[in-house]
Amino acid sequence: MNEKKRRVVVITGAGSGIGRATARRFGADGDKVALLARGEEELEGAAAEIEAAGGTALIVPTDISDPDQVEAAADRVERELGPIDVWVSDAMTTVFAFFWDIEPEEFRRATDVTYHGAVWSVRSALKRMMPRDRGTIVLVGSAMAYQGIPLQSPYCGAKHAIKGFFDSVRTELRNKSSKVQVTMVQLPGHNTPQFDHGRAKTPGHPQPVAPVYQPEVAADAIHFAAAHRRRQIYVGIPTYYTVLGSKFAPWLAELYLAKTAVSGQQTDGPPDAQNRAGNLMEPPPGDPGAHGPFDEKAHDRSPLWWASKHRWALAGAALVGSAALGAAGTLARSDR
Repeated sequence: MNEKKRRVVVITGAGSGIGRATARRFGADGDKVALLARGEEELEGAAAEIEAAGGTALIVPTDISDPDQVEAAADRVERELGPIDVWVSDAMTTVFAFFWDIEPEEFRRATDVTYHGAVWSVRSALKRMMPRDRGTIVLVGSAMAYQGIPLQSPYCGAKHAIKGFFDSVRTELRNKSSKVQVTMVQLPGHNTPQFDHGRAKTPGHPQPVAPVYQPEVAADAIHFAAAHRRRQIYVGIPTYYTVLGSKFAPWLAELYLAKTAVSGQQTDGPPDAQNRAGNLMEPPPGDPGAHGPFDEKAHDRSPLWWASKHRWALAGAALVGSAALGAAGTLARSDR
């Protein structure tokens, strides 16, 4: 790839799950990808995959909840790789439990990583992008930014907060006529290691709400968002019906989730020892990769996301088809 076309991409939460799959996707373009996360073993695994895909990797161990560490990471990226073109904010952690079973320090830590980590990411990215009047920030959101579910109050609260923060920052950039793009990708449940390394206080092992998608589906949407000026992107049919349900029948959504989402987020087996501690305070050892333990039930693609991604082509095809049908009708009438 031509050196001028190689983007500098920062990805938080890059060691596992969606962040890991996204790093691979940018690496396949030959981009220079800075990997921010706490676990050095998982970062080394991600870097090896990026290099194998044809990209350049820079490992930057970072606790994303610390604004000073985020700022230091941004400085290092620009020193070693060049001006940042794309910043993907994906870092998260959570506690799977009823709200009243979560200790204040646990809730605070989950919020600091998931919400404040996104805030500090945007702050450091804008500090560099605004003077250049270019760049894209992709916030990785969730359908739960619109509708909270049981057992995930820290995560749902953080994603709601990110959505409000996103709306506010976009208005401020418009006020300054800035060309910096901030976009948000709203996702359904994905098969990622978060269900192995999220702290769990539930009887059963955590699992994503079905239908479940592989992290590569999310990575494709995030990669697309980095190159297209869409305000928001919705991935998967569960995201659409969650957003619509929260707007038009929130009482029905609450009733349905109350009846189904507690058992639906747990397997029959108990949480393992890793779940009981989780990655809330410290990263677990090892390299979990991008996929979680639910490969057998995860979808490799989302037809609805494919249609959204190609909406202009589909609209054009529909227009051509309509014109062709109209012409055929005119010819048929003229032959009578």
